[in-house]
Amino acid sequence: MHDRIIRATIDAGVVEGFTRDGVHRWRAIPYAAAPVGPLRLVAPQPVQPWRGVRHCHTHGNCAPQSRMYTVTGLGRYQPMGEDCLTLNVVAPENPGDQPLPVMVFVHGGAYMLGSSATPIYDGAGLARRGCVYVSVNYRLGALGTLDLSVLSTPDNPIDDNLFIRDLVAALRWVQTNIAVFGGDPQRVTVFGESAGAHAVASLLAVPSAEGLFSQVISESPAAGMSRSPQIAEVFAGKLVQVLGCRRSDAASALKQADTALLVRAVDRLIGQTTKEMAGAFPLGPTYGTEVMPVDPVEAMRSGTALRVPLIVGSNAEEARLFTRFLKLLPVTERRIESLLATQGIEGRDRIMAAYPEYPAQAACVQFGGDFAFGSAVWQFADAHSQHAPTYVYRYDYAPRTLKWTGVGATHATELLAVFDTYRSGFGKALTVAGDRKVARRISNDVQNRWREFARTGVPGGDWPRYDTVDRPVLVFDKRSRVELDPHAERRAAWADFSMGNLAQQ
Repeated sequence: MHDRIIRATIDAGVVEGFTRDGVHRWRAIPYAAAPVGPLRLVAPQPVQPWRGVRHCHTHGNCAPQSRMYTVTGLGRYQPMGEDCLTLNVVAPENPGDQPLPVMVFVHGGAYMLGSSATPIYDGAGLARRGCVYVSVNYRLGALGTLDLSVLSTPDNPIDDNLFIRDLVAALRWVQTNIAVFGGDPQRVTVFGESAGAHAVASLLAVPSAEGLFSQVISESPAAGMSRSPQIAEVFAGKLVQVLGCRRSDAASALKQADTALLVRAVDRLIGQTTKEMAGAFPLGPTYGTEVMPVDPVEAMRSGTALRVPLIVGSNAEEARLFTRFLKLLPVTERRIESLLATQGIEGRDRIMAAYPEYPAQAACVQFGGDFAFGSAVWQFADAHSQHAPTYVYRYDYAPRTLKWTGVGATHATELLAVFDTYRSGFGKALTVAGDRKVARRISNDVQNRWREFARTGVPGGDWPRYDTVDRPVLVFDKRSRVELDPHAERRAAWADFSMGNLAQQ
């Protein structure tokens, strides 16, 4: 059966996509001008309108990153390039008479890797349930998520928070154009996972994002990813050292540097800072700027953040993934002790009292997961719930195949449910041990709640709003349930921990 061609007219011109499996798809629609040449390292600029029809059948470039992260299939890699500010739209073939809620997905990848073209992010499963799905690329690494604005000169300007500016530009594109695809610009939910979850939560502290979305879903937001301008300057200085140039020449060098060189430099920078600064991470947003005046947690706590409904949560065994891949987290006794040395004896004892089995491996893995993800969930939930509806979850489900391989309900496994992966290919293979029925039921539950939240701002009447008295958490598992303040000791242990200060050590 051949794909059917479909066209839409947006503000910049006509885009041509295709229809397959009950959904319309448009890929690699530009939402900003290519950030190349003089536009490298500056805020995204408007797209120049085109004549004729722009063919949007295939994914475009992902942001420059290590090639091993760009795999899209067996022996297949997505092309990379700085001309990456594009988005994809998936809409149901038969949407009905009313505009549909819009779900805008921001991919994760530690602010250094990832792409909207990753097969699991296809979004057709969500679109078929009744939404218009949008997935976004944004600039990564030295070209987008490392704040180098302190190096700016009049001849070679460099803006701060480039990736945040990219996401705001993409959301403005949604406001302008999504009605053409059957979406309702008044009901836009922005959601993301890992670094993407941190990015969408950070948008709550971005004044220019006001009015661009009405709900946020933050799946396993990474902690410690925001920093002050002073800490950003430290990291920028370290990149200059890695590049081996003089600081006075840095802006010119960055404007002209080969993208592969910048990718390697950021990899080296991350390796250095992870080792030297016991957990500090150089990539992510900078607060104390015009784009983001206040740290996101502080903005939520004070009520100056955007007061829209929020879902935030994490997975039961977040850190198990990082014992095998991307070994960035403190999940060994040596790395944990190095991190805790920054907190003083009293701080160390307070935190470790919540992990009585330490230094057993299971306790180390739990510590690493709480350090990187659980602490952010607890902070965001406590702060935002004071001023806006907040719903907290924990995703515990793992099919037997994931348990047998030792990863369990680790980081990103909730995406298998969110994106309906258990009904096709790889997901089916994960449920060969007799888990298919349960996996599909949990997928239905998660997707229905996400879609209902996108439609109404409430993820089902049986999911209580979070508050700082009872702290109800919805646990997704074979038998989903609500628990009150699970892991209270661990939550309290991280309450006063500030990872933003690690870089000052």
